[in-house]
Amino acid sequence: MDKITRIGIDTSKHVFQLHGVNAAEKPVLRKKMRRKESIDFLTTCPPTVIAIEACGGSHHWARLLTSLGHEVKMIAPQLVKPYVKRSKNDAADAEALCEAMSRPTMRFVPVKTVDEQAALMVVGVRGRLIRNRTQLANAIRGYAAEFGISAAKGLAHIPLLLERIQADATVPELARELFASQAEEYAQLEEKIADVDAKLKAWQRTDERSKRLNRIPGIGPIGAALLIMKTPAPELFRSGRQFAAWIGLTPKDHSTGGKLRLGRITRAGDEALRAVLVVGATTVIQHARRSGKASPWLTELLKRKPPKLAAVALANKMARIAWKIMVSGETYNVKLAPALMVNAA
Repeated sequence: MDKITRIGIDTSKHVFQLHGVNAAEKPVLRKKMRRKESIDFLTTCPPTVIAIEACGGSHHWARLLTSLGHEVKMIAPQLVKPYVKRSKNDAADAEALCEAMSRPTMRFVPVKTVDEQAALMVVGVRGRLIRNRTQLANAIRGYAAEFGISAAKGLAHIPLLLERIQADATVPELARELFASQAEEYAQLEEKIADVDAKLKAWQRTDERSKRLNRIPGIGPIGAALLIMKTPAPELFRSGRQFAAWIGLTPKDHSTGGKLRLGRITRAGDEALRAVLVVGATTVIQHARRSGKASPWLTELLKRKPPKLAAVALANKMARIAWKIMVSGETYNVKLAPALMVNAA
């Protein structure tokens, strides 16, 4: 009865906390180990089921432990928290992981391969570079305004603004030198972003699912890449609504006593994925209002709701369509979109 049937591991940078139980659900392993000691112990330990909390380095550990013959189950932190009994510490977290993995309705995070993590890194690097470019552009505009020089909205006007500054004799020499340094930094960021975009498009051309998702209005190459990289196995979701709820695009439910009360969207799930879908939906609405070619559903929605609320509703719809396409392998067609929505509900 002392044979370990499952182990919960609370990982950290240097120290790991292990909690194991036997077939009778009695703790037989409670130990804190250093990183190398943990690897040595799990190498000699008979194959068992191991639970770890999904985090930045968890996929590496899942792949390593799987190569040692263990079955690894990763659990989202918010699903582990209810099983922490009292004070939060490493031992309590490891015990909670061990308990949470035994629940029949528990949802697990699929383990990413090294190639999937490399592709996801492309998106992360691109986002950081864009934030740096936006920050630098705002700084340039702010400093230019101090010398009475302004430019129209949009990043396309930044190079022209920098040229005007260099040609303006009223700007001090020291300021022009600093603006020249910022112009060089801005050009380097533009070059790096273009290089990362090329890598992202090259990856997308090799992924059939991403190419199919790119056909959905408002998704685009970035949205398609994020949907593929950040979404676990789409078959894990029972419906398109559950998938939209996982992203955080469904309203909070405060119902009680048979009275239905819905609040604002939950904003659960991945923030970057949700933001890309909402931005894409906003673009679709702007194009529809300029061209006057909106679907009957979107036209009626815009009559009842403000544009921002309509964008969230449209993002919800886009997520449901994307789930249906990922699960079924179908290709998006404008004429078939209503049927896809019915099947994704």
